[in-house]
Amino acid sequence: MITAICPGSFDPITLGHVDIIRRAADMFDHVIVAVLRNAKKNASFTIEERMEMIRKVVADMPDVNVEVDTFDGLLADYAKIKNATVLVKGLRAVTDFEYEFQMALANRRLNPDLETVFITTRAENMYLASSLVKEIARGGGSISDFVPAVVREEIQNRLCKGEIEK
Repeated sequence: MITAICPGSFDPITLGHVDIIRRAADMFDHVIVAVLRNAKKNASFTIEERMEMIRKVVADMPDVNVEVDTFDGLLADYAKIKNATVLVKGLRAVTDFEYEFQMALANRRLNPDLETVFITTRAENMYLASSLVKEIARGGGSISDFVPAVVREEIQNRLCKGEIEK
């Protein structure tokens, strides 16, 4: 059984994230969507809120073996703990590749049993980022084309009110 990890902040989850998770679930036996605890980032949603949103989204994906978890520290160490041998990273543009390639090499050095698989985004998601969703929502725009319907209202309500969780 091959376990893969899709790591990220998912603040909030977007349709781009969902596409990568779904495609990873089609490729691997078990996928862990791992929400990074990063004190340096000013998150709009708590870890627990982000995990719950992801759970709602993956509940709509029949026949997939997806687990939602959180971690802090080194991803390479977390992968060892979870017996994962693959990291799945979504790529939108060349600039994503440069950063992710460096991270893949570092993770491989820290955990030689860990492979990184890059999945390129679909064309319709090339520009899509959580930061863009937040900006649109805070400006009062519709995020319907950017986030899963099952969590859209929750995201819209939080960001339109301007409530920021620390």
